[in-house]
Amino acid sequence: MKIALFSDIHANLPALEACLADIERRQPDQIFCLGDLVGYNIWPNEVIREIRRRGIPTIAGNYDFGIGRASDDCGCAYKTDEEKANGAVSISFTNQITEPEERRYLRSLPAHIRVEFQLNNDKLNLLLVHGSPRKINEYLFDDREEKSLLRIVEGANANILCFGHTHKPYHRILNSSTVDAPHFRHAINIGSVGKPKDGDPRGCYVLLTLDEHSSVLDKNSIIVEFVRFEYDVEKAAGAVEESPLPDAYAEALRAAR
Repeated sequence: MKIALFSDIHANLPALEACLADIERRQPDQIFCLGDLVGYNIWPNEVIREIRRRGIPTIAGNYDFGIGRASDDCGCAYKTDEEKANGAVSISFTNQITEPEERRYLRSLPAHIRVEFQLNNDKLNLLLVHGSPRKINEYLFDDREEKSLLRIVEGANANILCFGHTHKPYHRILNSSTVDAPHFRHAINIGSVGKPKDGDPRGCYVLLTLDEHSSVLDKNSIIVEFVRFEYDVEKAAGAVEESPLPDAYAEALRAAR
């Protein structure tokens, strides 16, 4: 079973199109989207329509939740007054251009998707969230203390927890073993399709491979591949610069920050 997981498109249609083309070439068995279809660029409607046209199971990101309800709060954590002011422009612009049917779709999205596999004697619970199982806009960064991250994953009854929101991909294997048996859990940030923040402007998604050998007992039996793909960054950045959106978002696409 090969599963493609992607997230955080943020209205970047050229990035989404390149991502889906790359996924098609690899022919996974399942595809899931972990949210944040909209915000920060000019194509929220087109992105939503493409996701719907393909019937891709999708959960709500924090930006989707806000725009779906015509809110002026995207649930984002801005560090400076300038970032906060730019963010206000982005959510206002996105609210202005998002069509009623696309807004209705955003309101309909589930908070989580849970998939249970039993490929052998072990059950594998795969939980897909946007920020964390606890909160749609909680940031699970790669430097989070292991005990804290493990507590979140265990509390959600997840063997494999996949999430986005930080736009910085990573895979951490967490030791949940007891004196009676080994048990390993996986925390996977799948990165961002349309707004990377890890210094690499290419989009990112994950291919997760599970088979009859995949087990909580063997930490290496679950295969996680981070796929980077090229897309027309200048087209996406230029669209920002020709719109009411702050030019800072165009530079962020070029620099992946």
